[in-house]
Amino acid sequence: MSSALSRSSLDPVAVALETAAARVISAVTQVAASNPVVLIDGRSGAGKSSLARMLVARWPLTGRVQLIALDSLYPGWDGLEAGVETAREQILVPHARGLIGVWQRWDWQLDQPAEAHAVDPSLPLIVEGAGLLTPSTARLGDIRLWLESPVVSRRHRALTRDGDTYRPHWERWARQEQRHVEEDDPMGLATHVFRVP
Repeated sequence: MSSALSRSSLDPVAVALETAAARVISAVTQVAASNPVVLIDGRSGAGKSSLARMLVARWPLTGRVQLIALDSLYPGWDGLEAGVETAREQILVPHARGLIGVWQRWDWQLDQPAEAHAVDPSLPLIVEGAGLLTPSTARLGDIRLWLESPVVSRRHRALTRDGDTYRPHWERWARQEQRHVEEDDPMGLATHVFRVP
């Protein structure tokens, strides 16, 4: 066993994400479609991006899988709901209808829309981001994930990742996430719930 593997096997977060990835990959193979949609929701720092990257690396179906992070769609620090609605209108609905979707990346530094990206409806799709599982988006996902993680752990991971850029906005963003949890019940909309330490 390599030292990298033995270190990760001692890390409870890595173990939880490895377990989640294995279960999701198994679920993907059971979906009777060549272009399944996986939606990953959870509060900031829960492990959504890490799990999404693991799924892309291990994707079990032939061909490429598309990955879109809502961090690229939220229009600023007050934009959780708006980013989710953009994903629904411009990515998920067209994909479900077999149409090419087109979305614009949000440039956080310039605080304005940037370049456009196309979504191929014939290819599988993973979308990840806080606020994603709502009654209107859930019906557009074949596999719907909610990652549950303690606030202390999440905050540490998020601020370690994004540092001073995120720190002044943590509470502001957390209030939007809390509203989403209370109004949309994302855990109840999920097909799989994973707990990340």
